[in-house]
Amino acid sequence: VVIGGHSVQDEEPKYGLSVTGIVHPEKVLKNHGCQEGEVLILTKPLGTGIVNTAIKGEIASKEAYEEAVLVMSTLNKYAGEIIVSFNPSACTDITGFGLMGHCFEMAEGSDKTLVLYKDKIPYLKSAREYAELGLIPAGSYKNREYLEGKYCLEEVEPYLEDILFDPQTSGGLLFSIGAKEAVSVMEELSKLEIESSIIGEVKARDSKFIIVK
Repeated sequence: VVIGGHSVQDEEPKYGLSVTGIVHPEKVLKNHGCQEGEVLILTKPLGTGIVNTAIKGEIASKEAYEEAVLVMSTLNKYAGEIIVSFNPSACTDITGFGLMGHCFEMAEGSDKTLVLYKDKIPYLKSAREYAELGLIPAGSYKNREYLEGKYCLEEVEPYLEDILFDPQTSGGLLFSIGAKEAVSVMEELSKLEIESSIIGEVKARDSKFIIVK
């Protein structure tokens, strides 16, 4: 099975690698199958796309640069090794489609609605400032357009809306797990350098696949 990959249309030449490997058939983490009543855990803060846009524009602070590099250079391997021992129902990584895009992927595949709590969603400190300056990646608008009609935002401020749709580079893992197991898995994840957060829960299928409130 060939999975993953990226399509890039750009004037700059790129150097690419093809990576192949094997996975135990009983240890596959699917990006669907989450169950009603489970909680959603995110293992990295959002906003790398916005901060990278500021870096490219040469207006990012040293602190913002270093924070983004730390997040992007931290492997999901460490959080992943913890997660698999707790048998999550569903798991995906947050990359080019942003948090909203990958939540939709999980919600649609599970025929559920994911409810996200805006006050619980982590993001890089500087991402708000740069979002408010209008430093939004082009991919963010494409993500928003693709998901039109599939989500509901309740009193979400514009800067956070931009962060929710922000395409991530080396984003974290999003997984769904039972509320009881969540306490133990969060204890283990808290030992890592990058903080994980419980950002929402799984509900029965509603008129929208994602609700942010």
